[in-house]
Amino acid sequence: MKASHQTSAIALGSNMGDSWATLQAAIETLAQTPGIFLQARSRWYKTKAIGPTQPDYLNGCVLLQVDMLPQVLLETLLQIEKKFGRVRLEHWGPRSLDLDLLLFDDLIVNTPNLQVPHPRMRERAFVLVPLAEIAPDWVEPVSGYKIKELVQKVDCSDVNLLMKNQ
Repeated sequence: MKASHQTSAIALGSNMGDSWATLQAAIETLAQTPGIFLQARSRWYKTKAIGPTQPDYLNGCVLLQVDMLPQVLLETLLQIEKKFGRVRLEHWGPRSLDLDLLLFDDLIVNTPNLQVPHPRMRERAFVLVPLAEIAPDWVEPVSGYKIKELVQKVDCSDVNLLMKNQ
């Protein structure tokens, strides 16, 4: 597989510290990373947390053009999470920054440490709502549905547009 000019969708989330500032800085970090070119970004959404009791999240999505393989992009995302203080202590626990690789062109990848499309994205309104804002016609390759169709199949009642300056 070639490693140049692939389109990727990334979900961003945070519910610890100054989440808005962290997410803004994470996007800047992505945009300044060699081989990554920011194409589009969604607005931010306040969403209810899944898992243990914890504060609400801020969530959004970005579209990237990347000149790297999916595994390299994943490693880059994990390094950026670490830079922003991400520590994995509790499954679905609170986090300073969460970067999930959702889609990578129309590839389907299933390895022990990487699954693309993200295996739970189709059931998560906090991913689908911002993704539909910037990539409504992207076809999720496992289901064959467009993102704008998938978002209609989930309960979006806990996903609310953040009204802060964007």
